[in-house]
Amino acid sequence: MLPDRCSILETGKQCVNPPEFVVSVLVERDEYMVGVTCTKHKEIVSGKIQFLQSQDKLPDGKISFSPLKSVGTDCIHGDPDDFVQLDTKYT
Repeated sequence: MLPDRCSILETGKQCVNPPEFVVSVLVERDEYMVGVTCTKHKEIVSGKIQFLQSQDKLPDGKISFSPLKSVGTDCIHGDPDDFVQLDTKYT
């Protein structure tokens, strides 16, 4: 589950834009998710991560911005007709 808004605060208020990228740091074979951001704040987030890396508060590694894709669905609820009975008895 991801936040529904960008992770950046502007003048004490949370950005109202929806997230467009998952921000992570790639270190060798590991990837650490840092947050989510919109396009408007992509450079600010990159600078902040570089600053935190220089302070040894985040691991050194490549900063990655992975685009998010919105997906909508109405299949959360189920009707009795949607379920399938499986016979688990083997003969």
